[in-house]
Amino acid sequence: MSPAVDKIGSSEVHVQPSMKPTALAHIRLDAATGQPVEHWLTDHLHAVSELAAGFAAAFGPDWARIAGLWHDLGKFRIGFRRYIRGVNGLDAHLESKWPAGSEKTHSAAGALHALNLFEQRYGAPGRVLARSLAYVIAGHHAGLGNSAGLDDRLLGSRAVDSQVEYKEALAECSVEAPKLLALPDDFDPRAPSAAIPGARSGHPLAMSMWIRMQFSALCDADFLDTERFMDDSRGERRDGFEPLDNYRRRLDAHLAAMAATVATAGRADDTVMKARTDVLRQCRDKASLPSGVFTLTVPTGGGKTLSSLAFALAHATRHGKARVIYAIPYTSIIEQTADVFAGIFGRDAVVEHHSQADVDPAKETPRSRLACENWDAPLIVTTNVQLFESLFAARTSRCRKLHRLVNSVIVLDEAQLLPPAFLQPILDALHLLVSHYGVTLLLCTATQPALTDLQRFDPRESLRGLPKPTRVIDDEANLFRALARVDIEWPADLNTPLPTAVLVERLAAEECVLVVVNTRADAAEISAALDVATGDTALHLSAAMCGQHRADVIRQIRERLAARRAGTDSRPLRVVSTQLIEAGVDVDLPVVFRALAGLDSIAQAAGRCNREGRLESGKGRVVVFVREVPKPLASVRFGVQATCSTVGRSTEGALLPAAFERYFPTYYAAFRSRDERGVVDLLRNNQDLSFSFKDAAERFKLVDDENQATVIVPYDSSTPGARLSGPLIQQLRAGSSDRWLMRALQRYTVTVPRRVLDPWQRVGDVDEVLPGCFVLVDTLRYDARLGLLPGDAPLNVASLVQ
Repeated sequence: MSPAVDKIGSSEVHVQPSMKPTALAHIRLDAATGQPVEHWLTDHLHAVSELAAGFAAAFGPDWARIAGLWHDLGKFRIGFRRYIRGVNGLDAHLESKWPAGSEKTHSAAGALHALNLFEQRYGAPGRVLARSLAYVIAGHHAGLGNSAGLDDRLLGSRAVDSQVEYKEALAECSVEAPKLLALPDDFDPRAPSAAIPGARSGHPLAMSMWIRMQFSALCDADFLDTERFMDDSRGERRDGFEPLDNYRRRLDAHLAAMAATVATAGRADDTVMKARTDVLRQCRDKASLPSGVFTLTVPTGGGKTLSSLAFALAHATRHGKARVIYAIPYTSIIEQTADVFAGIFGRDAVVEHHSQADVDPAKETPRSRLACENWDAPLIVTTNVQLFESLFAARTSRCRKLHRLVNSVIVLDEAQLLPPAFLQPILDALHLLVSHYGVTLLLCTATQPALTDLQRFDPRESLRGLPKPTRVIDDEANLFRALARVDIEWPADLNTPLPTAVLVERLAAEECVLVVVNTRADAAEISAALDVATGDTALHLSAAMCGQHRADVIRQIRERLAARRAGTDSRPLRVVSTQLIEAGVDVDLPVVFRALAGLDSIAQAAGRCNREGRLESGKGRVVVFVREVPKPLASVRFGVQATCSTVGRSTEGALLPAAFERYFPTYYAAFRSRDERGVVDLLRNNQDLSFSFKDAAERFKLVDDENQATVIVPYDSSTPGARLSGPLIQQLRAGSSDRWLMRALQRYTVTVPRRVLDPWQRVGDVDEVLPGCFVLVDTLRYDARLGLLPGDAPLNVASLVQ
């Protein structure tokens, strides 16, 4: 029987009937026999194709299926077969492990095949459509690239090697598996492309987001099928999460037990408890409403954490959502929240995904660790950084979880902390997820920002916002009045700074007080001056302290507050902190002084005052005072200006929801741009599908570490069971850099500007033990109370007040 002849791409090839597989995807060594076990390429391609299509069921399964079939087309090369056998069973899956240009490269062939075949069948428009597949296939190891780099690799100066790879792979695939190379006869690119989520609405990120979702589906499918072959037990450890409805039942039982405890204590009719009960009721009631954007605006201390979770779980089970993703701005809050959730559902049932989540092995299980890779779990607790940077990421490890966002409930806690400089790309991405990917979004805060469309006379100041939200709380103003537990004392003059000596005199007259300021320098100065004025030692909190140090001080504050309430500790308690204490730290003091700042910050500080409403005097006192704001702190200065504009001539109702409807548009308008780094322009829809994925990922960094450095400091915690920094640093110096060690050391790091670090490094005060990893050598620079002292600070801390 003579072979048939066909044209595929630009090459004439001879198509043989299907034959026994010879092309390899992977090889592993059998644990029992030590013999190599072969993973046939055709099996891998078909498995990845079906997995990817399933993951992309809601946004283009036909395209994901094709991407899966062609993603490893280059592995048909005889050279790749030679390479993979040569490495004797090492996983050849990750290209970055091997030198570029070796015979193991294989991701260009499928991308070129898509371009050639689509152009052959559909002409020039088909070639443009095929670019979406080319991005996904060519980047499935190295990450999504820029269009210029993609063109250069496939068609430009770097195309010679890619064309050789394609030609060799095409010849072999045509013999072994010719059907892989063809498009389905009934495939119509116009039908799926017309259904691209958001494309018809003209959403600026519709096409780039769709490509990123396709990329996510392919990468996750590829990883999972490779994992199944290389270590099947690893895949089995992913299973075992309970259905979401079980989570809802467990939360309901927990909340019922809490209510019973409150009733037994005789507090069920307390104003705060009644308000919390009503918030929970309304969250459950509104959960039955259709998917969309919801706002949960509840005063600090109103029980919004568990009530928002109750909404999310009830809504998810009612509407068949796949998972709940609870996103939080700071790790200091996420650990607290994850611990609360773990106490309800069990540690194994909650996936805690952030930079410090796996410091403690007791907080991680094999299942939860694996679920961090792709968020295939019912309940994810993560940070804003992890969520939003993933939405604009290029790397496969960051992107492979994105398709799990589809048909989910996303809760944004402390929504007012979304960064203004990135607000437009964030809102564009969220709008697309809500309107076209089945996501329900719950914005949860005491100070609800204005995130719908904002039209200004100057178009540069306009904002494309979210769809109109549904308010979970019917009468927000009444709830705020019911939970009004403080009186706010505003300064007569909002422009004249209060001298340190005058401020300290007022603080010294208080027996139990928290003062919150805007800068580390202010916190250090006031702490030292307060010590001198009182003869006592004020507790201090700032980001100059490492995470474990801050956690120890917060624990000490809580213990002393509890002892004061119990009548076993009558010592004065004065705490000086930067704004970090406002980020969900659960403390309750009778008096709070707050340096003038954004209205949301003042409200958050007020949430640390009379939080439980237990003061016999009725209400706590929040005293606003003025301090100078350094020029570099633009966001603080803009907040001060917006507060002054909002408060105006009358401070009445300054912390009610209506005030924030005026405050946030004013605050956002002060920024030069809500897309300061032009991320949307790099990803905006265009006829050529020319996107700069790599550049967008590099620019979209919520934590700007370009001019920052991280220093590991010698701090030993007083908390029982906490790790000591000394032995960890010794392990690092001895050459260890395993994952557990590096994660554990993050608890003992402080971020400093490079301009401060560089002189220290020149004189030997810090030591670069690994590239970019610095250890503090001059231990006198880390103060037991104030943390890492500034670059030019004298070692005598008391002299700061002179």
